Amino acid sequence: MLLLRILAVLVGIGIGASVFAYFFTREPRYLALAWKLFRWAIIMALVFFALLILERVLVPFV
Repeated sequence: MLLLRILAVLVGIGIGASVFAYFFTREPRYLALAWKLFRWAIIMALVFFALLILERVLVPFV
């Protein structure tokens, strides 16, 4: 869990830095990078939570 928290903080810092770099330079590639990081973070979080729910459902039957 600690690793996931550290990873979430690093992704948040990466998104914030990309948005800041976009506002500073007006390069659209930084905004695209922030959007890609956000999408992958949401996908990974949904997969993680789906695995937690699946574990809750399957463990009582084992």
